Amino acid sequence: MAHGWGYGTTNGPDKWGEDLPVANGPRQSPINIVPKDAQYDKSLKALQLKYDPSNSNGILNNGHTFQVDFVDDTDSSTLTGGPISGTYRLRQFHFHWGASDDRGSEHTVNDIKFPSELHLVHWNTKYPSFGDAASQPDGLAVVGVFLKIGAANPSLQKVLDALDAIKSKGKQTTFAEFDAKTLLPGSLDYWTYDGSLTTPPLLESVTWIVLKEPISVSPAQMAKFRSLLFTGDEETPCCMVDNYRPPQPLKGRQVRASFE
Repeated sequence: MAHGWGYGTTNGPDKWGEDLPVANGPRQSPINIVPKDAQYDKSLKALQLKYDPSNSNGILNNGHTFQVDFVDDTDSSTLTGGPISGTYRLRQFHFHWGASDDRGSEHTVNDIKFPSELHLVHWNTKYPSFGDAASQPDGLAVVGVFLKIGAANPSLQKVLDALDAIKSKGKQTTFAEFDAKTLLPGSLDYWTYDGSLTTPPLLESVTWIVLKEPISVSPAQMAKFRSLLFTGDEETPCCMVDNYRPPQPLKGRQVRASFE
């Protein structure tokens, strides 16, 4: 499964549970967020995001999405506050998106999908490494940001300009001096819940922090996402679209809101 999973009819999300029993676990992600059912929690702190542009390191097409990786051996790019305790370091960010603008996000709000969703992945520094943290209940914190169709996003364009160099699976290139904070919306109001990775191995180790306010993306920029390939150079080309997992059952979990 580790190498054979994907988003097709034979290896897509509805098949992952055949090899991964945790796929039906108590805290799987993503979920559908119902704002009227989310509980305002005045004890939730404001998010503190400190990102150092010099930490951005490279950009990779891994055959499932593209991700921008960060050097994470110091506390120069961190997430603190919010629903978490301690310091979490930024490891990478990646996106999920659809073949059309009416689908693509993993989380939904009142069952409404966005064209794309950004995930900024952080790990808890009380553990020795990302790999150690990834299997712990409080090991990871992921900030989710919705993308909605609107004006072209200049910060996003810097990322998209690098995609031509990593069109096919396995391609990577350097990606230096990028400030991930420029991808965040003006408001950092958020919903939070205990969840999991949304791709195999689906580890139930993620504190999810889903921002209420989306960022904009233009139709032309979305087309650039869709120009990537799931496939390697030697394979029949297959466009990278619909690389998202559908919402999973809430199973009694409480979704909390940092805002009224």
